[in-house]
Amino acid sequence: MANILIVGCGDVGSRLALLFANDGHTVYGVRRSVHVLPNVMMLQADISQPFSLPIAELDYVYIILSPDSSKQAAYEQTFIDGVNHIRTALESYALKHVFFVSSTSVYGEEHGEWVDENTATHPQGFNGQVLCAAEQLVQQYWLSSVVRFGGIYGEGRLRLIRWVESGKPVNVGQWTNRIHVADAAGLLAFLLKQHQQGRELESCYVGVDDYPCLQDEVLDWIAQELDLPPVAKIQGQGGANRRIRNNRIKELGYRFLYPSFREGYGKMLR
Repeated sequence: MANILIVGCGDVGSRLALLFANDGHTVYGVRRSVHVLPNVMMLQADISQPFSLPIAELDYVYIILSPDSSKQAAYEQTFIDGVNHIRTALESYALKHVFFVSSTSVYGEEHGEWVDENTATHPQGFNGQVLCAAEQLVQQYWLSSVVRFGGIYGEGRLRLIRWVESGKPVNVGQWTNRIHVADAAGLLAFLLKQHQQGRELESCYVGVDDYPCLQDEVLDWIAQELDLPPVAKIQGQGGANRRIRNNRIKELGYRFLYPSFREGYGKMLR
């Protein structure tokens, strides 16, 4: 059994903490607000400010951060200042491995190209640029693996369903990549188990399901399931547009609970 710290116990972090606690690990969680999880020792801290940890021993750390707003200053405070404050808080621990949750926004492709972990990052937006800088800090500070998630959906995340219900049009030709929140937590837990079993982990994994698809395909499928008319289609306006391969995590042995949007949204709609 391991001593595991999860910095950032939001939706994904809380699910991950419960998976580890159910497996018998000693789990600590850090969150800005007061929060209670069964069999998890929760600590309240704001990682945008210096903080300390009243923990005797740690083996693994997960860093799963989310900014307070979508502004650049909030991203920098969370992912740059935050990672540096986490580094200071962890200085006294002999860690076996650190896992940092990033985003596929670090890629800059705009024309439907295929990308994977070996694709060079050249983000177009400040969010991807800040995350690239944070990834570099993490890999400079610790023996670590970065996990770049696509769009996370699942229980309580109803953006596309609301989109269909509103009748808002969709750009045609826009490729999207997603992962169910249960698979996001499951993939992160799987990586720790592989490390404990002696597998050498890569420095980077992408976390997307088996089925990159066009946004209008997803919306039309949801509309059909809800007995609503298909969404209106308009010509694309540019922006992020890529297809992401998940071969690396599957070759390591992970099998998705929800390999495509049909299984994930199908369960939600039922």
